[in-house]
Amino acid sequence: MRAIQKAVRRCSRVTKDRGMSTAEYAVGTIAAAAFAGVLFKIVTSSQVKSLLSQIIERALNLAG
Repeated sequence: MRAIQKAVRRCSRVTKDRGMSTAEYAVGTIAAAAFAGVLFKIVTSSQVKSLLSQIIERALNLAG
C-alpha cells in the first residue's frame, strides 16, 4: 500500500503544472477567435483591399 502511495506522489510531482488546463484552452481559443475576427475586419476593409490590389497590379505589370 505504501509503495502505491509513493508512486502516486512521485507521479504527481512529475506531472505538476505540465500543459494547459481546460480553462486555459478556452481562454486561448477565445483570444485566437477574437484576433481572427479583428484580422478579418482589417483585411476586408476597403483601404486594405485597395492596397492589396495595387500591390498585385504592380507585380503583374513588372512580370510582363
